[in-house]
Amino acid sequence: MTEVIEDRAGSAVDDYDAICRTVRLCLEGEAEGDVDKLRRAFHTDARMFGSLGGERFDVPIEELFALAASAPADTGRYRSRILAVQQTGDAAVATVAEEGYWGSVSFVDYFSLARIDGEWTIVAKLFAHTGGEPPPS
Repeated sequence: MTEVIEDRAGSAVDDYDAICRTVRLCLEGEAEGDVDKLRRAFHTDARMFGSLGGERFDVPIEELFALAASAPADTGRYRSRILAVQQTGDAAVATVAEEGYWGSVSFVDYFSLARIDGEWTIVAKLFAHTGGEPPPS
């Protein structure tokens, strides 16, 4: 008799697709200023780290939600691409390029994700400002 051991993780392709769906949900939320999408993508205890225009943003993720609601990324030129996904077990990292954020700003983002209770969620966003000038506050 062969013992069947159930694999909670699923296949590599299923995991990749689920990770990408979560990251895309975040990117859509930022582009559209849709806080509901952002809340669905991020863990409630997530944080964001990075620097923009010389100002540090090492903050609870709620600050990203407020920023997106007040100033959505897509002002007509925004686009983003998932460049890479690396996943081991219940941990993953996704690398994303964003261009045209608020019209002219570019970023490279590193999203840390965890599979919690079978669902992929973003637990941290680390970003690097790679070009363009942020709009005046």
